[in-house]
Amino acid sequence: MKRYFGKYGGQFVPETLVPALAHLEEEYCKIKDDKSFQENLSNLLFDYCGRPTPLYLAKRLSKKLGVGRIYLKREDLLHTGAHKINNAIGQSLLAKKMGKKRIIAETGAGQHGVATATAAALLGLECEIYMGSTDAKRQELNVFKMNLLGTKVNIVESGSKTLKDAINEALRDYTANFKDTHYLIGSALGPHPYPTIVRDFQSVIGIEAKKQILEKEGKLPDCLVACVGGGSNAIGLFSAFLDEPVEMIGVEAGGNGKQHAERLTGKAREGVLHGMKSYFLQDENGQIQNTYSVSAGLDYAGVGPEHSNLKEMERAKYVSVNDQEALSAFKTLSQYEGITPALESAHAVGYVMKMEKAEDKTIIINLSGRGDKDAPQVMELLK
Repeated sequence: MKRYFGKYGGQFVPETLVPALAHLEEEYCKIKDDKSFQENLSNLLFDYCGRPTPLYLAKRLSKKLGVGRIYLKREDLLHTGAHKINNAIGQSLLAKKMGKKRIIAETGAGQHGVATATAAALLGLECEIYMGSTDAKRQELNVFKMNLLGTKVNIVESGSKTLKDAINEALRDYTANFKDTHYLIGSALGPHPYPTIVRDFQSVIGIEAKKQILEKEGKLPDCLVACVGGGSNAIGLFSAFLDEPVEMIGVEAGGNGKQHAERLTGKAREGVLHGMKSYFLQDENGQIQNTYSVSAGLDYAGVGPEHSNLKEMERAKYVSVNDQEALSAFKTLSQYEGITPALESAHAVGYVMKMEKAEDKTIIINLSGRGDKDAPQVMELLK
């Protein structure tokens, strides 16, 4: 397996973790070619999670925006309400095969935490989740769900009290307990081999979408659009189209004008954090800066290394959508299609709402999650 995507990625970890990560890579390479493992995973994704997810033509939204034919890849219809379950089930099966008794994870918006807690309950694994207190307040319903599923939620009060700090605590736990614990990273980031593992488990999104659009349109789409926090839903969609003449757009959180999480849109610099080399928001002394977004899942200070490489290669374009634009998209999709997106996904919809009108264009938006978790927060914001 490649350790780097171009010059991004790598494995910047304490020496004590190197053997654990080497073992993880070795075991992952085995299950990639293990027919029994892959059949078990496919069956669970189909029978338990609800795959394949539909590729839905949003006719009313397309007509309103005058942007050709807009398709929604409906990851929001999956069990637990987001794409996160694809990776959570895959890594939990891998952990079980490795003989691990306990899994830990970080979460921002709570969807990865819920997905991990769900997979742990399904497979009989002990589970603990780390979550910043700021995010926990915004996502009280998901905290309740994780507890209901039998998972212990550790509230993190350090730093910005968001995803970055939850990852810090999870990495400390993993360093101390890797012999019996698997760290189930939720996005396509972290030390090698995690960015590749997460991308591969999320690649089902792009594989399905490519097959579905060819069946429906008889051709490839002109454009793919997905929100980018760490970047797993976007890289999952993009992965099947990397060698095709398709435009790929990742949408970051523009925040409120003063505070934001714009990493690949000219605001960030190369650095090393959480075991990887990538783009991070940092000050002139290299200290990681606090981030902000109305969406708890998009306010990470860095981005997955494969996205950094795609930007450098100019293979993907990265843009930003601010809080108000995302809230407008949240309402618009609800009112025109009867589909309420997660605030993360609303950023992707929000960018399409700003695109230049093009009646002949075919666009796929990855609707990575549903908005149930965000409804109480949005209700307050729209008062």
